Parts: sequence; C-alpha cells; structure tokens
Amino acid sequence: MVTIGNLQLPDFPLLLAPMEDVSDPPFRILCKEMGADLMYTEFISSDGLIRDIDGCLKKLDIFDYERPIGIQIFGGDDESMSKAAEIAAAANPDLVDINYGCPVKKIACKGAGAGILRDLPKMIKITSEVVKSTRLPVTVKTRLGWDEQSKNVVEVAERLQDVGIMAITIHGRTRSQMYKGSADWALIAKIKENPRMNIPVFGNGDIDSPQKAVEYKNRYGVDGVMIGRACIGNPWFFREAKHYIKTGEILPPPTFEERIEICKRHVAFSVQWKGEMLGLLEMRQHYTNYFRGYEGIKHYRNSLVKTIHLQEVNSLLDEMNLRFSEITL
Repeated sequence: MVTIGNLQLPDFPLLLAPMEDVSDPPFRILCKEMGADLMYTEFISSDGLIRDIDGCLKKLDIFDYERPIGIQIFGGDDESMSKAAEIAAAANPDLVDINYGCPVKKIACKGAGAGILRDLPKMIKITSEVVKSTRLPVTVKTRLGWDEQSKNVVEVAERLQDVGIMAITIHGRTRSQMYKGSADWALIAKIKENPRMNIPVFGNGDIDSPQKAVEYKNRYGVDGVMIGRACIGNPWFFREAKHYIKTGEILPPPTFEERIEICKRHVAFSVQWKGEMLGLLEMRQHYTNYFRGYEGIKHYRNSLVKTIHLQEVNSLLDEMNLRFSEITL
C-alpha cells in the first residue's frame, strides 16, 4: 500500500500525468476504467485560476468516479499560488499538486513550472505557503534540474519534504532537455534511496511499455510510475501494464472494434464537455494513436482531423470499422 497523507493507493500505483489539453474529464474517465490508480487534471495557472482567465475554473471539473484525483497548479508567486490552492481545494479533489516541471518557454521563463528550478529558496517558499493554505495533501512534480550543471533534485526533494509535501514525482530530464534524449532515472533512484526520505517517490519519463514499467520498478525502486505521452490515444496502456505487473503476461492489443468504441465515447464526452467545435479540435491529437499501425488508415485520419462536425466524425468512424474490423495488429 502506498500512502499520500490519508489517501491510500495500491502497491506500485500507475498515475496519469497532468497534460494540457489531454488530461481532461473525457480522457480521464477512459484511463480510470482501464486501471489508472491516481489521476491529475490538466495543469492550471494560478493567476488564471484566480481571475478565471480562458475558463481556468472549468478545468477544476472533477467527478466522483475519477477518484482519487489531484488538481495541479503552477505559478511563480507564493501569494497567488496560495490563493489558487484554496480555490482548487474548494473543488474537493483528493490532493493538490504543484507543477515545478513544465519546460515550455512561456511558463518556465516567467519563473513558473521548471523555471523555479533556478531559484530553490523561492520554490521552498511557494511550497510552504501552499501547504499552509490547505488541509489536503500537497504533492509536487518536478525535474532533475534546470540543466546538466544544476541537477540538484536530491536536495530539492529533501527540502520539499521538510516543508510538508506528501509525495513527489520526478521527470527524469532537465528543463534544458525538454523531452529530448533519454530520461535519467539514476537520480530518481538516489532520492528513493535517501534515508531521510519517507514520502512516496514516483518516476516519470520514457515509460512506454508495460515491460518497462516493471523493469524500472525493479531497477530503481520507485513507489510507482506516472504515465504521460504513452497513453495519449492509448488508455489501454493502464490495463496492459496492470496485467503485466500482476501476471508477467503481455495482453493482446485492443481490437479495431474496441478502438472505435472507445474513440467514439471519447469524442462524445469531449463534445459534451467542451462543445462541438472545441471538443473535436482537441480530439485531433488522439486519432493518430488510436489507430496507429493500420495500413491504409491515413486517408481516414486526415479526414477526421479536418472535420468539425460530430455527425461526420461518427460516420467516418463507422466506415473505418467496416473496413478494418477484421484486421489485427
């Protein structure tokens, strides 16, 4: 059993990463059904939350069937982060998570996300104020450091624990790496091996197969893994990983018919939650992965990403099902 404050998770939990325009309610319900043990909302700007810029408050929508779930916030100011944590807590999540890992320039270069890695005292102050502002468990997601010369995450993890966080997730790259190169899990293992650490340590980065999840569990000793890009358009990842962890067996991939069924549900919920145009626009990044590997699928995928009408999407999906349902990968 892995414990985050009063929250209890199974041994070696699988976490759904907070991803902008991906980890929304339409996608989360699918991942939950497939076995995700803990999920997070899309990351939300503290300033945007306070002022409800671009509908940030809507990103606080969570549902009981998603639990346990955390709301992730980011920002570069302790006062706004504290207020944002209070607003997030009012939505009644199971925990509040702080994003100290986003490498995107418009965020990091303003001293938020991974940008805070250049100012450790500021990071500690913000974290301390967020912890004081809520009774919910506070967790952190961060990176190894800003660049190769500042991989200070072992010290960072200790100091964040000292001011009250209840768990930490480490992405095994620096901010300078963005998402390039291989994730380095050796420092993540050092955090877990540190005798001063007594909170759960989760690893993130390059977990793209069930086999790798088990390999990294055994090699690096982490308490669980966070899954990001590998599950986009592939919520089955959680089911496959759970099965492999339990049995050592590799499940066959989902049938084409099952892919169509899940994709249709995803589309329907996306449209219901965001409206037809935005819902279909934000589905575009999922289509490629839903149907990756099928020869002759490109024409249909190109049509799917061009249409902004739900009826046309469903017609295309039905046509695809008739053509490809007998094909197995």
